[in-house]
Amino acid sequence: MVVIAFLSTAFIEVARSVPMITVLFVASIMFPFFVPEGVEVDKLLRTIIAVSLFAGAYMAEVIRGGLQAVEPGQYEASAAMGHGYWQSMRFIILPQALRISIPAIVNLFIGFFKDTTLVLVIGLFDLLNMVLSATSDPKWLGFEVEGYVFAAAVYFIFCFSMGHYSRRLEAKQKQR
Repeated sequence: MVVIAFLSTAFIEVARSVPMITVLFVASIMFPFFVPEGVEVDKLLRTIIAVSLFAGAYMAEVIRGGLQAVEPGQYEASAAMGHGYWQSMRFIILPQALRISIPAIVNLFIGFFKDTTLVLVIGLFDLLNMVLSATSDPKWLGFEVEGYVFAAAVYFIFCFSMGHYSRRLEAKQKQR
């Protein structure tokens, strides 16, 4: 699995070394130049795939950190119980690594949720950009503050809820 490990490491390092805005530009502007003529891929689909791959690289690093935090004795104990590699990972190592990684995973989700506002740069709309476009509509003149307060409240509710759920999940895992 040397080739797979090398390709995975290369992908993760490349994804982590470029800003998300660059990934969005490549998906939106550059990608159509590399596909055969007549092949049309929707801009939203390209953006979703690009952001998913970008987030996957960061998630892989968070999980790797969790795996490294599992004590070596756990691997040895699993081998002593007669578990193979995949059984060991499924039943003993990964549950512990994921438990350790919960705060970092939720932090990553919150960060990427807030980073969705970057899609404005490539011409897609999110909640904040909808408020911005509504403020230019004559029917909505004078309601800019209310629109931005609403957007801030939505972002706060989602981020607070994710953080609260993370704390509850972490407390539940510590009880086990």
